[in-house]
Amino acid sequence: MRIVVIVFLVLIVGSLASALLFLLRDHGRGRRTARALAIRVGLSIALFVLLMAGFATGLITQRL
Repeated sequence: MRIVVIVFLVLIVGSLASALLFLLRDHGRGRRTARALAIRVGLSIALFVLLMAGFATGLITQRL
């Protein structure tokens, strides 16, 4: 489970970095920045739901 959380965090940071890159390249006029930020929000929500489900089922204990 620890690996899954780390992978999600890396994907979230990568999506945030790509949004910054698109913002700098497009000067805020493109849709790519909004799409990258939407993907980041979706990944964050998915990680939160995954962690809550893991705690609820007992798959995750107090210490990750």
